[in-house]
Amino acid sequence: MFGALNKRIQDCMADRKTCKTRLVTKDGRCNIEYGNIKYSKHFAFLADFWTTFVEIRWRFVLFFFIASFTLSWFIFGLLWYWIARSNGDLTWQNTIDHDVCVDNVVGLTTAFLYSLETQTTIGYGGRALTPTCPGAVALLVIQSLLGAIINCFMCGVILSKISLPKKRAKTITFSNMAVISPKKGSLCLSIRVANLRKTLMIGSQIYGKLLRTTNTPDGETIIMDQVNIDFMVDAGKDNLFFICPLTLFHIIDKSSPFFEMAVDTLHKQEFELVVFLEGTAESTSSSCQVRTSFIPQEIMWGYNFLPIISRSKEGKYRVDFSNFSKVVPVATAHCAYCFHNIKGHHHHARDGHVNQGFEVIDINDPPTVTKI
Repeated sequence: MFGALNKRIQDCMADRKTCKTRLVTKDGRCNIEYGNIKYSKHFAFLADFWTTFVEIRWRFVLFFFIASFTLSWFIFGLLWYWIARSNGDLTWQNTIDHDVCVDNVVGLTTAFLYSLETQTTIGYGGRALTPTCPGAVALLVIQSLLGAIINCFMCGVILSKISLPKKRAKTITFSNMAVISPKKGSLCLSIRVANLRKTLMIGSQIYGKLLRTTNTPDGETIIMDQVNIDFMVDAGKDNLFFICPLTLFHIIDKSSPFFEMAVDTLHKQEFELVVFLEGTAESTSSSCQVRTSFIPQEIMWGYNFLPIISRSKEGKYRVDFSNFSKVVPVATAHCAYCFHNIKGHHHHARDGHVNQGFEVIDINDPPTVTKI
């Protein structure tokens, strides 16, 4: 029991350490912070208060929702109490034969109840405004307008948070690992992506950025150098038909930053491959972007994804998500240079059975000389 608990703690610490070294986490959050900003951070958030309210957590939205209405009811309740007291309508004032401003507002509690009934347009009928006090009429108009503004603003914030595009992005998932293997005569880095909803992502496009630290010939160190990584599917790289899981691949040729890497040096590299998928949700017409990242330890050389799409006897296509991130070893060259330049090195099996046509000869035999 303690051994399993200790292993779980170690795994959590390892995942936490990995997350700290990432710029983009597996679920798409950016691991970056800002410092020494010249202008006030709080002032910047208040200047763009709408975006601030939309992006804050739900607990704070609910807090502001409750606080805004309750505080407005209480403040206007104090104002109604002040009007009733100024006119002598309260119980303890014992004023006889005078016209009241608001019927049945005789204390602080009844003033708060009248404020709540006015702003929420409940109107129980027990308390009502009279035309005796012009100031009370003006206060009624002000409270009604302010209550409508608060109501519209808070409803807009809640509706905007519910319909945020990033919620739609939660239903798009990437494979946990990327693989490198031959594909149609080329050495490719492959990633699998799936749309968990049946509704399409219109105009889907995918691209990648390789982030690494580089040194320029001038001696300048670029901490986060970005290199474009092109991904495509069998039908091309533009306007993907994203109705079922797709396997995206990047061809590792001489122009690829992965060309100089090999199976034994890949995991020693320091880089981060960030993959972006952009599209428009068919049901809401809202644009969204999905992000994930892969570090060298999450790229498997010499593996390929298991097939997950099959066809049933009824003619329906079935997607088995249990094999979504599962891989199998395949014969793959040890490096991209070997794959492209050395004949016979296109396929190196991972179990060690290479050079199937190997012939045993005696090293003492004289070498064969071919005359030209």
